[in-house]
Amino acid sequence: VQGHLSGTSTLVAGLCHTDEKNPFPVWQDGHVSPCFNQLVLGVLPHAGMAIFSACYISICDLLRSSPPCGWTLRWVSALLAALLFTADVVLASFLQRTDLYLDVLADGSATLAWLVHFGAITVLQRTAFRRTRGPPLLLLLVLLSVPNVAITLWIYCDNQEYLNLTEPLELARFVLASARTLPLLVYILAFAFPCVTDARYTLYINAVDGSPLVPESTQPETGEMVAEDGSGGVSRLFYLWLNPLLRRGQRGELDRPADVYHLPRKLRTTVVCRYFHQCWEACRRGAAVSNGQDPWPRPVSRNLLNGSWSYQEEPLELEGDVGLLRVLHKAFGLRYYVLGALKVAVNMLSFAGPLLLSSLLNFMEDREAPVSWGAWCALGLFASTLLSSFLQNIFVFEVSKVALSARAALVSAIYGKALQVSGSSLAGTTMGEVVNLMSTDTDRVVNFCSSFHELWSLPFRFVITLYLLYLQVGVAFLGGLGVALLLVPFNKFLATRILSNNQHMLRHKDSRVKLMTEILFGIRIIKFYNWEPHFTQKVSDCRKQELSHLKALKYLDAMCVYTWAALPVVISILTFVTYVLLGNQLTAAKVFTTLALVGMLIIPLNAFPWVLNGILEAKVSLDRIQRFFKLTNQDLQAHYALVSPEDSQTSILLSQGTFSWQGPDGPNQKKEGETETGAAEGSLLLHGLTLHITKVQTSSYCLCRRSGVVYVAGREAGFGLASQEPWIQHASVRDNILFGKDYDPVFYQAVIQACALSDDLNVLPNGDKTEVGENGVTLSGGQKARLVLARAVYMDKDIYLLDDPLAAVDTDVAEHLMKRCIMELLRGKTRILCTHRIEFVDKADMVVLMDNGTIVKTGTPAEILPLVEAMPKKRKNDHNVKEKDGVEQEEEEPGLSPDLCVDDDPNLSGAEQKQMGGLAWKVYQTYWVAVGGVLAASILMSLLLMQASKNVSDWWLSHWISELKNNGSTTTNVSSSAAFSSPHLLLFSPVGNMSSDVKFYLTVYASIATANTVFTALRAFLFAYGAICAATAIHNRLLDRVLKATVCFFDTTPMGRILNRFSSDLYTVDDSLPFILNILLANVFGLLGMLVVISYGLPWVLVLLLPLALVYHRTQHFYRHTSRELKRLCSITLSPVYSHFSETLTGLGTIRASGSSARFEEEIARRLEQNQRCLFLSNATTQWLSIRLQMIGVAVVTGLGVIAVVQHQYNSVDPGLVGLSLSYALSITNLLCGLIFSFTQTEMQLVSVERTEEYSTGLPTEPQHQNTQLSPAWPEQGWLEFRGVVLVYRDGLPNALDGVSLVVRPGEKVGIVGRTGSGKSTLFQALFRMVELNRGQILLDGLDISSVGLSQLRSRLAIIPQDPFLFSGTIRENLDPCGRHSDQQLLDVVDQCHLSSVVNRMGGLDAEVGERGRSFSVGQRQLLCLARALLTQAKVLCIDEATASVDQKTDKLLQQTIREKFQDMTVLTIAHRINTIMDCDRVLVMHAGKVVEFDTPAALCQTDHSILQRLVGQTGE
Repeated sequence: VQGHLSGTSTLVAGLCHTDEKNPFPVWQDGHVSPCFNQLVLGVLPHAGMAIFSACYISICDLLRSSPPCGWTLRWVSALLAALLFTADVVLASFLQRTDLYLDVLADGSATLAWLVHFGAITVLQRTAFRRTRGPPLLLLLVLLSVPNVAITLWIYCDNQEYLNLTEPLELARFVLASARTLPLLVYILAFAFPCVTDARYTLYINAVDGSPLVPESTQPETGEMVAEDGSGGVSRLFYLWLNPLLRRGQRGELDRPADVYHLPRKLRTTVVCRYFHQCWEACRRGAAVSNGQDPWPRPVSRNLLNGSWSYQEEPLELEGDVGLLRVLHKAFGLRYYVLGALKVAVNMLSFAGPLLLSSLLNFMEDREAPVSWGAWCALGLFASTLLSSFLQNIFVFEVSKVALSARAALVSAIYGKALQVSGSSLAGTTMGEVVNLMSTDTDRVVNFCSSFHELWSLPFRFVITLYLLYLQVGVAFLGGLGVALLLVPFNKFLATRILSNNQHMLRHKDSRVKLMTEILFGIRIIKFYNWEPHFTQKVSDCRKQELSHLKALKYLDAMCVYTWAALPVVISILTFVTYVLLGNQLTAAKVFTTLALVGMLIIPLNAFPWVLNGILEAKVSLDRIQRFFKLTNQDLQAHYALVSPEDSQTSILLSQGTFSWQGPDGPNQKKEGETETGAAEGSLLLHGLTLHITKVQTSSYCLCRRSGVVYVAGREAGFGLASQEPWIQHASVRDNILFGKDYDPVFYQAVIQACALSDDLNVLPNGDKTEVGENGVTLSGGQKARLVLARAVYMDKDIYLLDDPLAAVDTDVAEHLMKRCIMELLRGKTRILCTHRIEFVDKADMVVLMDNGTIVKTGTPAEILPLVEAMPKKRKNDHNVKEKDGVEQEEEEPGLSPDLCVDDDPNLSGAEQKQMGGLAWKVYQTYWVAVGGVLAASILMSLLLMQASKNVSDWWLSHWISELKNNGSTTTNVSSSAAFSSPHLLLFSPVGNMSSDVKFYLTVYASIATANTVFTALRAFLFAYGAICAATAIHNRLLDRVLKATVCFFDTTPMGRILNRFSSDLYTVDDSLPFILNILLANVFGLLGMLVVISYGLPWVLVLLLPLALVYHRTQHFYRHTSRELKRLCSITLSPVYSHFSETLTGLGTIRASGSSARFEEEIARRLEQNQRCLFLSNATTQWLSIRLQMIGVAVVTGLGVIAVVQHQYNSVDPGLVGLSLSYALSITNLLCGLIFSFTQTEMQLVSVERTEEYSTGLPTEPQHQNTQLSPAWPEQGWLEFRGVVLVYRDGLPNALDGVSLVVRPGEKVGIVGRTGSGKSTLFQALFRMVELNRGQILLDGLDISSVGLSQLRSRLAIIPQDPFLFSGTIRENLDPCGRHSDQQLLDVVDQCHLSSVVNRMGGLDAEVGERGRSFSVGQRQLLCLARALLTQAKVLCIDEATASVDQKTDKLLQQTIREKFQDMTVLTIAHRINTIMDCDRVLVMHAGKVVEFDTPAALCQTDHSILQRLVGQTGE
């Protein structure tokens, strides 16, 4: 061993040329020995590097595509390092120095290591590692070789030979050694920031193997990229990952939500919701969230692209007494509080500005100050503004992410809860309230995220500002502070008043919108009865109330704005005056630091009330959501009995059941559907047979079981339910029928045939691919009923609950449905059918007769039928030949509706998109005109004066200080200690003798400031007044035009689109637009003022400002396109979320009965994700812009500082002006950000003006002329003549009336019959001039009706429409809205219509009829409409019979009333019942728009082949 050791030491000594006694010294000649350096720090790490890098070379799965630039840089630097070491080996060999072998060994190993490393990187950048920074081991190996390079350089520097210019080779080695630091630096930087300027680097959704979806040549689709994930540090700081999207927006190709990036993984809706549910569960159990399993799921597979979400989990029971706040806190709290630390840093940095400003100004005032002092100040300004802008930006963006996650969690939780909540609990809340929870309340809770950090940071900033002020001006700050603090309660008072006014205004707005909704629903009735003036008046009254609160709101707002703008001036004046009165000396540093600090003081003072309000609102909303979550869920386990009866045949069993709409905790008064069957009769068993219930309201799964047993076999599978009020989704016809099941062509065709839908599908423009509007608006009533039936049948369940599907269809269709669908297709299922149509009852196996919620009798049809009262003698006469439709005329012209709003949303947004390039100047002009030209001009003028006076007052201060300084003796050292050495410099000698010039300066300063406050007040109040003028003008024009529009317009425009104009667009014009416009104008003038002041103070700044202005222009231009598109996409993707939600609420019964809740939850998750994507990117683009603007601000501030320091060296600068410029410049970023933000916002809000304008000018209106010569008594006889009438609803549609000629004699009763679409209702439309004729004329008492004014014509005719429409209000208002009749007359009419008992029970004429007449049954509504017609003592009455909803007894009464009351009137009836037809004097048979037969019923029945005879025959036999 001894020998070995001595051998080794000889070897080492030989290599290193050291003494054999100490062969391996670590320290030598004052630094690390070359031997240790090269062997331990050089050869070893390089050997390790070579070995480990070699491991990576063997990786094989290579991708062909160019690597990201971070990898490329590392690749280049490895190669460069290898080359440099090789060069060093060559030089060392040339030099033949003593330690030649050591150098060659070290350099050789280094060359080898870097070459192997180079190979490893070549391989790695072609594998999946390219998406990341690669294995961190590589970086460690590189870092280990750094000491070697550093020490080598150190040794070379110490050794004079290497720095000797006469030895070129030695010098070259030194240069090489220095050069080697470069590749190392580049390598380390490239690792730290794996730059992703290359968009292809962005993580792909299916980056399982990292292979891009698209061939390398093209840029990838932005819609396939994931935002932010996988971007490097620089990219995240400057939001470079947004650039591809922004470019796309600038090209104008951002028009679909699918073009937007996907969310980063942690923000995906499913991820957030799953995590939220875990937290919910944890809070319920009081445990910690299981972190054993990573709560974020694995990367999304490619299903996400084709829309199938792999999110199969048990729906969570969102129940139990769990505090929502606790869950939110658990889920998002930690991340949120950590951001607080950032906020602290930002707050601290915001104070650096004023302090450095103070220091810089002291430097300016001191001529002899060393330049380094100024340089440090300028550098400090640069560093603090830079750092502050980065931190602020990160803070805002991160908070917005937390807010987004919270929103996703809340919305999906509310939706999930709505699917589970029991029907009886839901009954207590209206649909609007629940939708509001999802929209308004969630938004308020989410806004809390931004408010909460402000809550602690505002007082914190306030205190520090005060302390700094105290340091500047001592106790003098108390004067200003006193005023400021007085304003806090004042501000609080204003804020509460504003809030209360706001609530009142919204209440009136709601009632106005509700009224508008009813007007639009009943627009035909209003036109038929000529009630437009009355309803215009009603809306105007509502609007007047709303505007009175708006006025109060705007003036209070103006007060706020005024105090807010005048405050800084007042505070600074008071502070300075107090300071001077206390016998102190003002210096530039003091004045401008104080100004800057006062500016900072105002923000917390003003913002505080709003922050508090925001937090209180969030609290209220949170409580409302919490209440919703506390509602009891539907508990099917408890509702249905688990015991199965002994008899395996039983499919449904009800025993002693009592059901009520109230829950067990609700009041016990209403009991519907008590199934008291009594022991004698035995329990009511429904076997697997067809069963009929004759008159019942069964929706058993909505009602709460009070007592008794309910058993349903196989209820997990759900029921097939066809509800009485058809619920139809906004989707294609096929999707409605399939309802989430797979498409089975054979069964599908069978269902279509059985439900008699094949003819209807042939008529629709795209067959079963046709979109159905919301609630099926494009279909007629009969089509809806059959579609709902088809959906139920396609579900293929064992038990069917059919709630009167036959009511809304024609006789022959009803027979078809009964035979083909209910009897054949559903054979072998349990079918429960409720119906009015007695003729079908005999097909049942068992009939249940119900009355008043109890079962009267059950038995076979033979036993029960005789009991049904008013059973007609001749069964054949009793046929409801009737198809009930949504809108009277749609049934008549099947071609009319389907193409109306087939693809409603896309083309709507399409049309609006086209108008948005930039906004046309015309829109600005419209608003200008609405405000009023003179007023608008004076508003601008007062703004200008306000800004000018503010700037002048500040300039006056700086001028005053400069004067003081120049008058002062030059020897004085201007600092507060030495201030007393010169009498001139004292603004006041002991207080008594105020020098005249000081008096002069103070007076001028105070008067300018006073002028400023006056102008501010003027501007605030003028602006408020202007906004109200505009709101009034715009609404009046809109309302006037819409009510005068033709009926055709209402048919072709979805109601929501018109309502939107009246609700959200008008709200914008009322409230949001003036608010944002005010800010915009203030910003514009503020920026102008600032630029003027800065360039006046330091003209050299203009050199800097010009390029920056260019940059600013380009940036905002680049940003605005995309931002606007994203904002639009946000609103486009938001409506599907809400509409899906409200659709779900209306269809809860069907969704639960068929057990498809899970599918609906997936759908909302998908829609919400779309919306969140747009929202997230909208936030990100705002931050993208903000960081760039802040950089501009940093440049301006730094530039000013540097220019000031440079000019100070040439003694050519006035510290007063520099202070003025810099104190302005510190606020530049806020102004620049504010300007763009408010400009984009204003543009968005002006779209509302554009949309209202589009309706106010572009709608087709009905002719408005009047006939002055008309006698008041016309028409005296009621003689009616059609002459060759031709009518087409719209170009391209077939003639609805095709050459109709007929004469109706006075007092004659004419029945009109014909198939669907034959033009029956169109006759009425033509008579009332709802649609103008194309050819021919209609004469009434010999006068052509087109020569009469519309209001004159319609007020002389009466109509009972098929669709009984009631307005919410009292019965009196519904019968006689214009108040023309006495109560006695009204009561008589009600009595004649057999309604007096009902009306008295409800509480007389002043009883409310409920929303759209909810308090009445459909039949009673029909009777009320008859009462209306009785009141208008018209000579011509048109009746569109709607008999499906009226039972036989009532129908008889109706017919009788009509016969008695309208004896001497001309009556036209569209008849559906044969007995009605037979009662008429003459019958008119229509077919395809032509008159086919017109004669007495008797004559027509004798005639062979007459259509009427066929009709009567059909029904008879």
